[in-house]
Amino acid sequence: MKFDTPATTNPIDQLKVIGKPTDRVEGPLKTTGTAPYAYERHDVAPDAAYGYVVGAGIAKGRIASMDLAAARAAPGVITIVTARNAGKLGKGNFNTAKLLAGPQVDHYHQAVALVVARSIEEARAAAQLVKVTYERTPGKFDLQAEKAGAKMPKPTAFAGPPQSKVGDFEGTFPTAPVQLDASYTTPDQSHAMMEPHATVAAWKGDKLTVWTSNQMVAWSVGDLAKTLGIPKANVRLVSPFIGGGFGGKLFLRADVLLASLGARAAKRPVKVALQRPVMINNTTHRPATIQRVRIGTTRDGKITAIAHEGWSGNLPDGSAETAVNQTRLLYAGANRLTTTRLAVLDLPEGNAMRAPGEAPGLMVLEIAMDEMAEKLGMDPVEFRIANDTQMDPEKPGRPFSQRKLVECLRTGADRFGWNKRNAKPAQVRDGRWLVGMGVAAAFRNNLLTKSAARVRLDNRGMVTVETDMTDIGTGSYTIIAQTAAETMGVPLAKVFVRLGDSAFPVSCGSGGQWGGNNSTSGVYAACMKLREAIAKKAGMPAADVEFADGMVRSGERSMPLAEVAGSDGLVGEDFIEYGDLDKKYQQSTFGAHFVEVAVDAATGEVRVRRMLAVCAAGRILNPKAARSQVIGAMTMGVGAALMEELAVDKRRGFFVNHDLASYEVPVHADIPHQDVIFLDETDPISSPMKAKGVGELGICGVGAAVANAIYNATGVRVRDYPITLDKLLAGLPAVA
Repeated sequence: MKFDTPATTNPIDQLKVIGKPTDRVEGPLKTTGTAPYAYERHDVAPDAAYGYVVGAGIAKGRIASMDLAAARAAPGVITIVTARNAGKLGKGNFNTAKLLAGPQVDHYHQAVALVVARSIEEARAAAQLVKVTYERTPGKFDLQAEKAGAKMPKPTAFAGPPQSKVGDFEGTFPTAPVQLDASYTTPDQSHAMMEPHATVAAWKGDKLTVWTSNQMVAWSVGDLAKTLGIPKANVRLVSPFIGGGFGGKLFLRADVLLASLGARAAKRPVKVALQRPVMINNTTHRPATIQRVRIGTTRDGKITAIAHEGWSGNLPDGSAETAVNQTRLLYAGANRLTTTRLAVLDLPEGNAMRAPGEAPGLMVLEIAMDEMAEKLGMDPVEFRIANDTQMDPEKPGRPFSQRKLVECLRTGADRFGWNKRNAKPAQVRDGRWLVGMGVAAAFRNNLLTKSAARVRLDNRGMVTVETDMTDIGTGSYTIIAQTAAETMGVPLAKVFVRLGDSAFPVSCGSGGQWGGNNSTSGVYAACMKLREAIAKKAGMPAADVEFADGMVRSGERSMPLAEVAGSDGLVGEDFIEYGDLDKKYQQSTFGAHFVEVAVDAATGEVRVRRMLAVCAAGRILNPKAARSQVIGAMTMGVGAALMEELAVDKRRGFFVNHDLASYEVPVHADIPHQDVIFLDETDPISSPMKAKGVGELGICGVGAAVANAIYNATGVRVRDYPITLDKLLAGLPAVA
């Protein structure tokens, strides 16, 4: 189905099932422990051996020698895979050949060997006997030290150009009546998902099946085939349940490749799970940034010049953190400059983590907006509203399909009691606590991606949906079931959803907050194809049929769907694609975050007291699931603001706090009551579902809202995240 003109009315607009706060259809499986996650697939490989990954003990250099004799002789050992016996590995789209080091080592804990044994205990014990001698070479591990040598990266489809210029920023900024020029930093962060990277791999002749935890099935099938040098048709990837990803499972990782190599060498299925310390250094992370923001305004608060520059680091073939990109679209201003620069670092790979670009970028831009509002003597909400725009500020004449940022800010301010905020910092006390409020805008683009599905109708009236779309805890099963139920006119109980199998039609996958909108649109397209087949078999005009209550009707005629399907059943398969709508319109999602904090006047301890998110993200397909996504994102935003930081050993080049004991994330006691408001919005230009993504919008801006609230409470402005006690203590007002 081509969707190149805005939808007006369609079966989804009935809103009998879509738009309702529906419980998770897969919830009983998860709550009873019967949902099969990757490492738990005992049913597919009851005789599986166990693989244990040996990670590199240096950050940069070469393997001089590797003594495997003691490990091979250890009890239960079946085989050991290294670069020497793995065979030639091809370079996939994400440089997957480097998932197994040898002889070159590119980063700490890069896999150098996989020990395969009868049990995990035997594999782990034998792995300790692998003796590796390295030749270490000097590495670059400090972004600040390498900043001067950073260069503009190549443009990519996702990142766009590394620099944008509109008007004359350099000529306008110095003459602006009010100016801000400030620099900020954000640290390296870990996805820290609960389920580790894990895979069961099994060969049958020259055919490989991997049961794994992966967000993008089709991407990884292609990369695994390229890496192993086998036909894509010979690879099947199955990933029906994923225990969290946040972008860390977008790509083929070492667990999949090494399990596949281990199973081939052992001639039996092999299970591999990356142990937590290896996971944090071996897989991807959100890279640290240095950012500079300059804003020039008139005295009445109109932005005349705005610049945002960002620096991040990565391995030589890596990508940059696009922290400046939202600044190209969020606020008006005639003279604009954004620049992204990338330094070469020998740390583990930096890559996508929930809202890549916007999450760290808005942590900075939205502090700068508050700092500018204070210089102007304006309310921070009103300053943002004064600089709203309904047109893409970099491409005059290109409107936003929907843009309700002002309504988000006004609604949030009213609900949160913003009018009670004291604009002067460090004025409100509650006993020993200093109390403050903060606000930040939220922004995330709405990305349109081709997505396909297959829908079957059987003689029981059951509708089965098949697509390789994944569910990373976001509710894909449920919103896809809702879409099929709504479109086919059947109860939700009559829909069965099968996901995460490369044998199914290729979907958009889970990432970039594009999953919900695009995958359901693909299912809608397949359902419309099935409706055509049903109408044809029933002898009814396809343009004049109604599907409701498990029946198909046209005029005075009606038939049960089960009867039309017959013993052979009917199948509809199709995909959604969008023409050039995303070129005619800028499609984005918007929101506003409000936070109240209390800071201990003596110790600097920060406690978040209240949080509110207001989101404008098109039609909300399932308010219950969407709220869950947003409050989870808000929680991650609190972590980014107050505690999350991968500590870099700048001598040895690794993340020191590589476990969940020392990499701190928020726990229940850290998070107060959270409110979420979804504006009543549909976007007919986005998709037939008239929806957009929301799962990453919820984190965008949260860190800055917390930082701005801390400043309002204490008068201490922290520009280097996370905001820890040591950065507050010296500036706290005297205790009365």
